[in-house]
Amino acid sequence: MIELLLFFLLILLASVLQTSSGFGFSIMATPFLLMLFSPPEAMQINIVLSLVISLALIWKIRSDVDFALLKKVVIGSIVGAPLGSFIFTLVDLPTFKLIIAIILIGVTILLMKNFTIRPSKKRDYGVGFLSGLLTTSIGMAGPPLLLYFAGTQKNKENTRATSIAYFIFIYLISLLFQLLIEGTSKTVWMNSLYALPLVLCGLVLGQILFKRLNQKLFTKMIYILLLVAGVFLLGQSVVAMF
Repeated sequence: MIELLLFFLLILLASVLQTSSGFGFSIMATPFLLMLFSPPEAMQINIVLSLVISLALIWKIRSDVDFALLKKVVIGSIVGAPLGSFIFTLVDLPTFKLIIAIILIGVTILLMKNFTIRPSKKRDYGVGFLSGLLTTSIGMAGPPLLLYFAGTQKNKENTRATSIAYFIFIYLISLLFQLLIEGTSKTVWMNSLYALPLVLCGLVLGQILFKRLNQKLFTKMIYILLLVAGVFLLGQSVVAMF
């Protein structure tokens, strides 16, 4: 009973976060889902619910999507995803996660100190490459986009809409790979179904929160999400090593 209540609360909060920022569902949900389900089940529930949120939002916010940037990020991720799969099978993942965590935390601190990134065509492709690589290696597509959007000082509307549009693409691909390689289970789909009413509540509450967030608060939220993601990866790598 307690586990079920924890699951519902987690899904509600993560849905609010994803709806209001365009990010955050995986960052917030993954550590707790791994406590309740096996890794493949946790990953698939995460992907399914993230897709539901993204598909529910995209039509309403489509006018805010930076389609020129989205195209380059998608192309970059198509190149990066196979390399991520290679890393997953051959490289020591705890060490790789440790390196990513240190870079992520370090760059976030620089951004908090007003470090900026100049947008360019090569960097647009590059952030897509890194996002695709991290999606198939450690299951986290968001951090490279978060860093890039924060560093280039994109407004909150573009950040949320472009991120959600990209996640629809990358998570559909990820889910397909999961189903083909790992298979699936009744647990995944039943728990995703149980979570849908909470996801819908999260969509409504997240939209209200988004309208009340000014750009400064939105940027602070992004920094917090990046630091949480970095600390989570750091913790994972340390636990796996020892």
